[in-house]
Amino acid sequence: MDIRKKLYQMFILGTPGGGYKEALKNNLGGIIFFTPDIQNAEQFKNLIYECKALAETQPFLSIDQEGGRVERTENLHNGKKYLSPKYAFEKGLDFLEKQTCQIAKELKSYGINLNFAPCIDVNTNPNNPIIGERAFSSNPDDVIKAEKIVSAAYRKNEIIPCVKHFPGHGDANADSHLTLPEIHLTLDEMEKTHIKPFKACAKEIEMIMAAHLHCTCFEKEKIPTSLSKNALDYLRQKLGFKGVIISDDMVMNGVAKFGIAEAIEMGILAGLNMFIYRNSNPETINAIELVAEKAYNNKGLSENIEKSFEKIMNLKTAYSIF
Repeated sequence: MDIRKKLYQMFILGTPGGGYKEALKNNLGGIIFFTPDIQNAEQFKNLIYECKALAETQPFLSIDQEGGRVERTENLHNGKKYLSPKYAFEKGLDFLEKQTCQIAKELKSYGINLNFAPCIDVNTNPNNPIIGERAFSSNPDDVIKAEKIVSAAYRKNEIIPCVKHFPGHGDANADSHLTLPEIHLTLDEMEKTHIKPFKACAKEIEMIMAAHLHCTCFEKEKIPTSLSKNALDYLRQKLGFKGVIISDDMVMNGVAKFGIAEAIEMGILAGLNMFIYRNSNPETINAIELVAEKAYNNKGLSENIEKSFEKIMNLKTAYSIF
């Protein structure tokens, strides 16, 4: 397969902008759906059917469905929501498993095969503006218990779980949608608390989302973890993660200032396997094409694209996404 098509497999795009339709014909890796995409069950199933029909290779059909504050199917429930992770965990492990199975079965009924959950950040900062009740707990051991239950429930229902946000968003005092948060904890401090849940699941989890955080334990320069070779090498070499590393949404201000094509190139060279863009506008598509052109004559880019393509296809094969 041509390197350009292998590069397209590294992207999960949203529907705004409309470029996702042509991108699916060019071997796009997946689609991410948000609340405006989901008006009613029949319409949503039809949208998913359309995406599958257009695709050269069957795509990841993905969503952020954590429960509570981050829930995309709210138009289907007459305003009723699942409990957020914190409150579901507080009701007990049996309740947590039951709710996760309900979420998974619902997603499966529409055709979703990948959920960007569970969130395994350890919420140590009470002033954290973005995590809060999205975290199971402020105790890493509780987070580890919850992750095992939630990920297993998704697998049982044929939904790929993706843990987030490596190396841990729980101590941040800013929202990475708006800016690049900085975390000044030492690596030892990070390992004792925030990295601990990622270490606990690294050998068995299929996908890990890298955060747009500047962690000074990995980089002196203001580079987000998502584009940091040091951080992603740590995840591979120290934690032994062999699955797919995916970025958080690349239109967030925590990473957007690097430029679209430039950030894609940085991410590939750092070891990212996939990128999320909440849109599929011409700027995003053009950036993918620019990087593809560059990859034809750049050994570092092409080799990393090949490695990523292999990891992505292995995961799709494991979940019968053909």
